[in-house]
Amino acid sequence: MSDAIATLLDNNRAWAERMCEEDPDYFKRLSNQQNPDYLWIGCSDSRVPANQIIALPPGEVFVHRNVANLLHHTDMNALSVVQFAVDVLKVSHIMIVGHYGCGGIKAAMMGGECGVVDYWLHSVREQYNHHRSSLEHLPLEDQIDRMCELNVKAQVNSLCRTKILQRAWQRGQQISVHGWVYGLSDGRVKDLNCTISGLEQVETLYRIDRIQQGD
Repeated sequence: MSDAIATLLDNNRAWAERMCEEDPDYFKRLSNQQNPDYLWIGCSDSRVPANQIIALPPGEVFVHRNVANLLHHTDMNALSVVQFAVDVLKVSHIMIVGHYGCGGIKAAMMGGECGVVDYWLHSVREQYNHHRSSLEHLPLEDQIDRMCELNVKAQVNSLCRTKILQRAWQRGQQISVHGWVYGLSDGRVKDLNCTISGLEQVETLYRIDRIQQGD
């Protein structure tokens, strides 16, 4: 076993012992059931730890992470997480959380050869192309940060167009989808004020209850 891995295992043992000393029933209580009110869909970046940012303990936040916090309608991994959170855990809030200075967003904007991740980031590149004329007057760093915000808003809309969310709203389930961006430099979360809380807020074209018009 490498020294690095041995250190991690030692750290785990020390942490588990410390938690038991502070709260003898901690692991017993945690192992019985998870009942989170929140689903966090965030970036895989190691500097963006969901629970710590919003100061909630394990068991309070259901988490899904991927490069650039994307929600593709062909991603069975993400959709399975969303469906479990909505249909089984009955979460009340879903936060899609990007972060300023995101490497995935920058890679999509700058181009170049990044391997398989290029396919993953294709939708971000299309977003950037759509907004490019309104961003090009900004310094590159500001363009990237603005795209981080625009990407989060796009993912909020994408999630709310899924049948998972829309069927939940149809049956009266109370769920709100929020768009946030986290600042690596100050630790603050910015609410982008793009919250969607019901089917009536989804564009008609994407609603499952829209009236089908004949020719």
